[in-house]
Amino acid sequence: MRKFIFRAAAVFAVVFGTGLALSATEILPLESVKAGMRGKGRTVFAGNKVEEFDVEILGILANNNPKRNVIIARLSGRNLEQTGVLQGMSGSPVYIDGKLIGAVAFSFSYAKEPIAGITPIGEMLAIAGDKSGKPAPGAARLPFSSSVSLRDLFEAHRDYFVSSSSFESNGRTGAALTVPLLFSGFSSRLLDEVRPYFAGLGFSARAASASGPGQRSGISLETDLSVREGDPLAVQLVSGDLDVSAIGTATYVDGARVFAFGHPLYNLGPVEYGMAKADIIAVVPAYDSSFKLGSVGNLIGTFVQDRMSGAYGEIGRVPKLVPLNLTLTSESGPAREFHLKLAVDKILTPLLVNMTISTLLGAEDRSIGDLTLELRGDVYLDTTPGQAVHVEDLFSGNLDQSVSGLSNLVTAVVYYLTNNEFKDVGIHRIDLDVRSSERPKTAVLERVWLDRYEAAPGETIRLKLFLKSYRGENQVEEIPFQAPNLPPGSEFHLVVADTHSMQQVELGQYRSSGIVPRNLEQLVRLLNNVRKNNRIYFKLVAARPGLFLRGEEMPNLPPAMKSLFASPRASATSPVEISVSTLKEYQMPVPFAFEGLAVIPLKIRK
Repeated sequence: MRKFIFRAAAVFAVVFGTGLALSATEILPLESVKAGMRGKGRTVFAGNKVEEFDVEILGILANNNPKRNVIIARLSGRNLEQTGVLQGMSGSPVYIDGKLIGAVAFSFSYAKEPIAGITPIGEMLAIAGDKSGKPAPGAARLPFSSSVSLRDLFEAHRDYFVSSSSFESNGRTGAALTVPLLFSGFSSRLLDEVRPYFAGLGFSARAASASGPGQRSGISLETDLSVREGDPLAVQLVSGDLDVSAIGTATYVDGARVFAFGHPLYNLGPVEYGMAKADIIAVVPAYDSSFKLGSVGNLIGTFVQDRMSGAYGEIGRVPKLVPLNLTLTSESGPAREFHLKLAVDKILTPLLVNMTISTLLGAEDRSIGDLTLELRGDVYLDTTPGQAVHVEDLFSGNLDQSVSGLSNLVTAVVYYLTNNEFKDVGIHRIDLDVRSSERPKTAVLERVWLDRYEAAPGETIRLKLFLKSYRGENQVEEIPFQAPNLPPGSEFHLVVADTHSMQQVELGQYRSSGIVPRNLEQLVRLLNNVRKNNRIYFKLVAARPGLFLRGEEMPNLPPAMKSLFASPRASATSPVEISVSTLKEYQMPVPFAFEGLAVIPLKIRK
């Protein structure tokens, strides 16, 4: 305990000392900025050396958005005449007579000269006191499912993946500078998949490398926490064995307070993004848009606001992150462990979970050919101590079916928890254990045999399932079950199915498009009981009227009770009247992915 207090106090002393050592830069208000003024900008073109470039003020676009203004300027020097305004210059401070006027933040597409839009520093400083926020997604927009893909996530939050930071001038659109979003350790195939979506937000997804195996996900006493105006900074969304970071520039530093970018990242309001140092490897000239190529260094603080006028962060503040630990064991080698920290956000966290898991599995195991992945893991919640959703399943297939199936399952759990409509739920930790085999493990149902098709109530009926494996091997599974307690002459059906087929049967049975949980407890229960590929499911059904409400059957209700549940006052979701109810359900674990469906009519003996 004494050691922890010492370390925390030491970090505070470093930050506080930095604030005393650096006096805040003098500011020139917007009303004092005039066309024809000349000044200097600061940014890094290579390494971590802050260099100056020339700025000529051309004018001011007043009220281009409600109560927002843009200073228009021509940049020159440091080869900007050839490269144009660079991706990665977002936040580069601009000074007139040594006084800060704002941050380079906008550019014009296909401009012949480096004409930039500058966000006034006064609008950026207002970010720190902004208590408003972009409305959170609230209830999950995707219908309840055991699989949520990257495409599903982008479609569900389509409105959030559209950049809104732009302005018009003489019929030409000035847009926020594209921000290099650096992916370290990710496959080119995944980058190709996500690049169009991030481009809509104003990001340019690029492969890059982190600067080393240092403590990028935690603040170390050995880390230099000082930040200069013009220094490159990274907004770190993933850290550890993989890294996803957006590169920009520090605009204004006042002690531990840092303002950067000059335009929004996601414009999500209050956030918890890691703030890390960065180095610029080189400036890459390009015909469409030149950019800074950089690498990400150690964590130094947290960005806590993401607003229209930029990002605001605090040096020395440790961000709240979601640890993701994955152990991968193959039949031919030792176990490998991967440790990541993910940004906490309703929209981003599920997205990052999907990207990181699919990348780790796809990189370590072949994505072409037969592959079987067996998953066991837990998603721990911040609500009740020890409360968790247990994930367990087996995925077998070719190409990338197994990898995407596993990734989409874990993503679904995280998505529905973080976007539930009942209560804010934080993810405390995600622990996953995956065992891989480059052999298919599947079996299909060929036929079903019963020793009798009429039985007395409670009498044992013996069932045989004849299966054929992927390699053509025959297998027989024997399962006894008891006839239900129904009146003599009653008919009922036995359904034998895989997880997908049983879902289709139930959609027809309930005449419903899906399940809508009624509270957080039921949601957690549903996630803990998601059907699995390595199970054979059995269901006994009979003609019994009832109701289906928010994922649960209510058979044989008295008329008064049925009217109560059907009342709009009783539930915001209308119940569905059903004619066939479930009598009993069973499941049998198997060491393979099962496929098949059989519906067998039976009868209670008279």
